[in-house]
Amino acid sequence: MLKNKKKNMIPFDMKEPPIRQNPILTGLLWAASWLVTRKFRLKIRKDLHGIKPPYLVLSTHQGFSDYYLVPLALFPFRANYVSDMEGFAAYGKWLYRAGGCIGKRRYVPDLSVIYNIKYSLFTLHQSVVLFPESRHSNVGTTSQIPDNMGRLVKYLGVPLVILRAQGSYLANPFWDEEHTRKTRMEVSLDGIYTADDVRRLTAEEIQKTIEENLRYDEYEWQLQNEIVIDAPKRAEGLHKPLYQCIACKTQGRMVSRGALLCCKQCGSSWKMDSYGRLIGSDGNYYHIPDWYEWERQQVIWEIQDGSYVLDIPVRIEALPNEKGFVELGTGKLTHDSEKYVLSFDFADEGVELSSPLVWYNRNLESTQTEYNYRGKGKCIVLSTQDCCYYIYSDEPEFCVTKLMFAVEAVYTAVKKGESIMNDKKGDQTV
Repeated sequence: MLKNKKKNMIPFDMKEPPIRQNPILTGLLWAASWLVTRKFRLKIRKDLHGIKPPYLVLSTHQGFSDYYLVPLALFPFRANYVSDMEGFAAYGKWLYRAGGCIGKRRYVPDLSVIYNIKYSLFTLHQSVVLFPESRHSNVGTTSQIPDNMGRLVKYLGVPLVILRAQGSYLANPFWDEEHTRKTRMEVSLDGIYTADDVRRLTAEEIQKTIEENLRYDEYEWQLQNEIVIDAPKRAEGLHKPLYQCIACKTQGRMVSRGALLCCKQCGSSWKMDSYGRLIGSDGNYYHIPDWYEWERQQVIWEIQDGSYVLDIPVRIEALPNEKGFVELGTGKLTHDSEKYVLSFDFADEGVELSSPLVWYNRNLESTQTEYNYRGKGKCIVLSTQDCCYYIYSDEPEFCVTKLMFAVEAVYTAVKKGESIMNDKKGDQTV
């Protein structure tokens, strides 16, 4: 599937200007989106305060359904969308560009992307949609927001619009996107700043507003709105983000089946009720995002006491362009508090790849995680300017969520001018 049979490693041309969204494709997209979202009883609320396109749209990114929700919310206007390279490989370069997409590699700074956003706004006179989280939500809460969004808005000098989706994650949680839950969805499209506002405010003030408006908690929203999700297998897959037992603190021994989350090490179990809460055998309720953040703190403590390290064999696929994936075979991935190192031995006539490849945590906002990418298992994606590397492993210690936590912890500390090694290890309960 999506195999680059000729092993074409020529990098995707990020500098190629985007084109205006094809009106025929736009009509088909609107029709398909309307049909797909009918079962979710979608409600769209708009309050743009008189702001007219073109404008910059920053959207939450809870799940795959967002790709249907955003076009409907922007109707009757077209837009360009900043998209990961995978979409160009999946749908083809011509079709994806005709759909208004602008190519980007996750967590890789690229001035070409900014140029293409500006080109769309000022030359094509089309709005541009960005998903600042860059990935689907792991547990229904906001992922890392880049700290340069305020500067980007300030530089572009166009009106800012925020799109918030609710119910998208609940319908298809990232850890089980294969099965759709019956729920409702709501979308709000709000005009936040006019162009005059953007010129008047500082980048820091804009950044703070963006982070506040993109903040969400799907399980809290579910509980507040008394949304019942009683699918028999509603917890299956939850062990992927909740990989560490909160009772015995063992990692990698969690399993899920039906509505249950269980630890194979100590035998503890929790049942997900119809409001998304986990009920332990002790009768206590656990909020899934709180458990998730507890795990994050455990990783921070591992980094602080020097015990955090990963060294495992991996399988590697490269995605250099829209032609598809090139299998690089096996290799080794190491990760510690300083960096990722990916080593492999790939020799093929006409193909030159350097190894090892190094990514420093201090330069990575986050790590792209996949729990079952195209049915091939869990993986992380590390990218350079020229290529995306999809890294798989069946080793028990290959916990993609934990890797993401470690990178984000170091990056955040560095940005704040702090040392993550300074804090003393404590304890935290959910």
